[in-house]
Amino acid sequence: VTFLVTTHTHTLNLLRDNMWCGVWTPDTIFANDTASSSSSSSSYLGNLLVVPMDGSHWVGMKAIAQEMGRRGHRVTVVIPEVSMQMGPGKYYDTVIHPVLYDRAYIDSVTSVHKDMMQKSAQSFIQKIKTRFAVTQKITDLIYRTAESLLFNDSLISHLAQQGFDAVLTDPMVPTGSLIARKLGIPTINLLRGMPFFLDMRSAGCPCPPSYVPRFFTGYSDKMSFKERVVNTLVALLEPLLSRLLYWRFDQMAYQFLGEEVCVAEVLSDSAIWLLRIDLILEFPRPLMPNMVLVGGINCNVRNPLPEVRSWVSGEFGFVVFTLGTMVSDLPEEKTSIFLEAFRQIPQKVIWRYTGQVPDNVPENVKMMGWVPQNDLLAHPGARAFITHAGSHGIFEGLCHAVPMVMMPMRADQHDNAERLANKGAGVVVDIFSITTESLLQGLNEVLHDVRYKEDVQKLSALHKDRPVEPLDLSVYWTEYVMRHKGAKHLKPAGIDLNWIQYFCLDVIALLASVVLLFGILIVKCMKLCFRKLSRKRKRD
Repeated sequence: VTFLVTTHTHTLNLLRDNMWCGVWTPDTIFANDTASSSSSSSSYLGNLLVVPMDGSHWVGMKAIAQEMGRRGHRVTVVIPEVSMQMGPGKYYDTVIHPVLYDRAYIDSVTSVHKDMMQKSAQSFIQKIKTRFAVTQKITDLIYRTAESLLFNDSLISHLAQQGFDAVLTDPMVPTGSLIARKLGIPTINLLRGMPFFLDMRSAGCPCPPSYVPRFFTGYSDKMSFKERVVNTLVALLEPLLSRLLYWRFDQMAYQFLGEEVCVAEVLSDSAIWLLRIDLILEFPRPLMPNMVLVGGINCNVRNPLPEVRSWVSGEFGFVVFTLGTMVSDLPEEKTSIFLEAFRQIPQKVIWRYTGQVPDNVPENVKMMGWVPQNDLLAHPGARAFITHAGSHGIFEGLCHAVPMVMMPMRADQHDNAERLANKGAGVVVDIFSITTESLLQGLNEVLHDVRYKEDVQKLSALHKDRPVEPLDLSVYWTEYVMRHKGAKHLKPAGIDLNWIQYFCLDVIALLASVVLLFGILIVKCMKLCFRKLSRKRKRD
């Protein structure tokens, strides 16, 4: 069996669809029915293919797939038979493809961050090697999954026969974009951002290094001369770095499509870019007409809280503690630090933790294999949110105006945390060197200093003051692309220009040549005139 198709009418799908929140009752089956009050914007009903990325990236993708299916569209989601989070749902069909790894391999990948924290006493060089090994393990999982899907000929042939109108995908892993090019259908991208601004270059979006800071630099949009020099050098290196990062996908593209194309060229065909960002957290910068901001896309998808209802009541409120999909377990010494700190606060703590539960857990701490993070943060009793500063988590905390203690570990998390901290929405604590004292200090700041609550409420009000909800906006543009078979009129011509044409270097060279020619002619004429004048004076 090369793949398996399941339909959304099976009762098991209803159960698995709601397992993500850690709570399941008959009420939760109908919870997503009221996630959006909007109905389909037209009578058009299309056929959508969804090729998601695993982990937390699935959260926003699932919300769109659910809502598209609820509005009557036929939605098919392609997922691997073994994954971290993905599974069947109530409003979409699933196509499950086999992979060459098992659950134990997935668990070994998700445990790499725990291993990295255990080795925090290593030297700088050893830490670099460890981080490289962690990145290599994660990318190996991504490549394995992509190859299992792209080179499953019977599955690709099956998808080609379904008459899809568009592909919804996360271009961070460009599998869906390659399939869309193969099938000749438009692509809708849902993403936070791609490494080295590959998404911006592929969309033809200008990103001047004079005021658009690059990831990992930690700069703002107001840079000193030295910072602009560094930012410009990083910007010049980005094309090379992104090519190195995606070189295996470039090879896959050639093998799968049979044409000499790179990932950037494939992504440039995208119809719409749904960006999970908001300008209250980003620095103002240029965006193209086919770029739509949908930060906070899943904040209004709610479910009831029967299992933890007793934990969210009380005089002092509660703290939500999650570190994302990849970190649900901590080394023993780190766990002890958190437990000792929680023992000294009056608030209850709901902690997503899948490791072995210690014997000395305080009475105010509840450890759960999975927590309904968004639903807990929406509760009025939420006093603080301890988070790794992933894009979904910070928007949920922001949407529900909960001050945050942020512990970034990788990728965009450091930038997210610094920007929120600079705006007064929380504090940043280094999880690799954390102590009970530093954690308590951070917690007490956001719990007792009213400025954090006031600032996050102001940011929340700005974030939620918009004419259309992010989920409805995402669905609208997805339907738009499906109705019109693309959105070519929104794509800039700049993506078809080479760098010489884009920066008008040929025009500048021509104009410079003309100016130089005129300059030479003027100089020669002046010399000739001077010679004639000199001869005339000699005669006189």
